[in-house]
Amino acid sequence: MTAADSSNPAAARVATRLHVDEPLAAGGTVGLDRDRAHYLRSVLRLSSGDAVALFNARDGEWLARLEGLGKGWASVAVEAQRRPPVAEPDLWLVFAPIKRARIDFLAEKASELGCSLLQPVLTRFTMVERVNVERLAANAREAAEQCERLSVPAVREPLALERLLDGWGESDETRGRRLVMADEGGAHDRSLPPLGDAVAAAAEEAGGAGGSWALLIGPEGGFAPAERERLAALPGIVRGTLGPRLLRADTAAVAGLALLQARVGDWR
Repeated sequence: MTAADSSNPAAARVATRLHVDEPLAAGGTVGLDRDRAHYLRSVLRLSSGDAVALFNARDGEWLARLEGLGKGWASVAVEAQRRPPVAEPDLWLVFAPIKRARIDFLAEKASELGCSLLQPVLTRFTMVERVNVERLAANAREAAEQCERLSVPAVREPLALERLLDGWGESDETRGRRLVMADEGGAHDRSLPPLGDAVAAAAEEAGGAGGSWALLIGPEGGFAPAERERLAALPGIVRGTLGPRLLRADTAAVAGLALLQARVGDWR
């Protein structure tokens, strides 16, 4: 490390960023699991003394150095804070699962776009019923490490849409959270407003942007009539269209998340 680097940890060059759950503080030591040790040793070909960045939402990002690196293990010494923790959007993505390559893409892009939680939901026309939650979480974590955010989205087990709606607004997590429905029927229903306008109106009604939001994306076959009726009757539901073209589920999710970040999130 140069003299400039020693006085300014943020200026130190690092080979990679890694998310860790362990507390981060100067003088601390973090042990890495087998997969990450293999990545550092065999893929990046790092060795003792090389710098990495460790981060989590609680402690921010820290400069660290490899103390030891072997087959299946690694020890990292924490030196100095590079970035303090910051408040991030409380933005959920609630989505019907889609096929493997596209759901991997969805988890990656949702993480890059600042989602705080990914919640798969099973609907009447959902074609994919089995979701590899560990794989989704790994994709979300890797995307967070690449895009320089300080948090990693939580990924939950699939839940029936009916069960999600049964408790909506009653738990601490959903009380006051605005559920935004990207309504695929909007391509043929001129009574629905553009989703951006609907979100802006809901934010104004709630006293301004910010707050807690959730974007709901349906399956490739759309919502069943009974599901659409129940969603339309849900108190506080925000419904709107993503334009005159029918979008694939992963495209709709990316478009909807970008719109929410621009209107009520941290793109403002």
